[in-house]
Amino acid sequence: MERANGGTLRLVIDYVPLPSQRRFHASTARFKGFSGPIGSGKSQALCQEAIRLTYLNPGRQGLIGAPTYPMLRDATLTSFLEVLSSNGLRYELNKSELVLTMKDTRSRIYFRAVDDFERLRGTNLAWFGLDELTYTTEDAWLRLEGRLRDPMAKRLCGFAVWTPKGFDWVYQRFIRECVDGYDVVVAKPYENRYVLDRVPDFYDRLKSSYDAKFFEQEVLGEYLSVQAGVVYSSFKRSRNLKELTLDHNAELLWALDFNVDPMSSIVAQKFSDEVVVLDEIVLSRASTIQACEEFHARYPNHQGGLVIYGDASGQRLQTAGTTDYQMVRDFFRRTAYDGVKFRVPSANPSVRERVTLVNAKLFSADEQVHLLVHPRCKGLIADFEEVMYKADSTVIDKERDSKRTHLSDALGYLIWQECRTRVMFGEQNRRLI
Repeated sequence: MERANGGTLRLVIDYVPLPSQRRFHASTARFKGFSGPIGSGKSQALCQEAIRLTYLNPGRQGLIGAPTYPMLRDATLTSFLEVLSSNGLRYELNKSELVLTMKDTRSRIYFRAVDDFERLRGTNLAWFGLDELTYTTEDAWLRLEGRLRDPMAKRLCGFAVWTPKGFDWVYQRFIRECVDGYDVVVAKPYENRYVLDRVPDFYDRLKSSYDAKFFEQEVLGEYLSVQAGVVYSSFKRSRNLKELTLDHNAELLWALDFNVDPMSSIVAQKFSDEVVVLDEIVLSRASTIQACEEFHARYPNHQGGLVIYGDASGQRLQTAGTTDYQMVRDFFRRTAYDGVKFRVPSANPSVRERVTLVNAKLFSADEQVHLLVHPRCKGLIADFEEVMYKADSTVIDKERDSKRTHLSDALGYLIWQECRTRVMFGEQNRRLI
């Protein structure tokens, strides 16, 4: 690019793109996409394309978006700042406004969550880029398309990166019926030599965390109807049901879904990486205290200890001026249970995370069963067999049967706390290339 005084600014970026990344950057389409599995370099492609466009459009404005503010803050913005810092690119960041200015070009970049797409109206843009497009609405994308109209821009471009999520609007627009002016690069697994050099068994290690279909989508980057029909597709009575007995020396794990009607909870134990569900408690129009009383009547003096799990909403103050978990804590102080533990998140995991982990425990991509259920747990079994997604969506249909989802939700909170991979390879706050 040309400096203001007429000289030429030459930059050397520490970036050797993979073949799919190179094709993505070379595309001259007005709107282009990079579709790939975990570890395919999507984050790096997003950041590098954004930096490139700030230098092609000096002094102009661009936008980098993510589906939600937490994702924007914890992943997208973090990755972008790491790339800038590692290459010595000078910038100023207004943290309150989330506006970054590139000092070499005076180009401004707005960082925005796009879940409220109506707020995207306004200033003309020279370019925009979206992270994880398949978790963004088509309306948000179209709103940004309408803002791509800076008459002073030298290179107008809208781009996005994503992991496949079935035959959704992104698949329709970019792949099946590619709209005029669009282009897409589909990255393949095992292409990213940087990941495999550092973690040779990268893909194999993910097999235990995902069920078979989800592994094909997330790790192999395939477009599948993963979300169609039954939510807990890995469940089979023949492999997941077993007559189980209580181990009096192991901790009891009690997971609750705080729902007035029915008040639902499951009782389980964990041995190494195996979770066994021993019992379920379902009470119609019951209070938290009544749920505690029923649990205590069934398990009055378990010597192995007790751990409580559940919905993060149970930490909210009730009209009585206390929380559900405080009620549970106060109840067990009056019993023989000693040192009851609470493993409750400050915020609930996403439905997608919970469902993925439960399916993987039921039957993983490496064909292992790590979740067994006693046949007496008829409500939980009904959840596994009957809970469905709404048509053409990734939203669980909770209206189909008011009795369904509560027990599987409770189990999901427990499994997410106990069994999730604490650091995911490749896709984390500091992603690999």
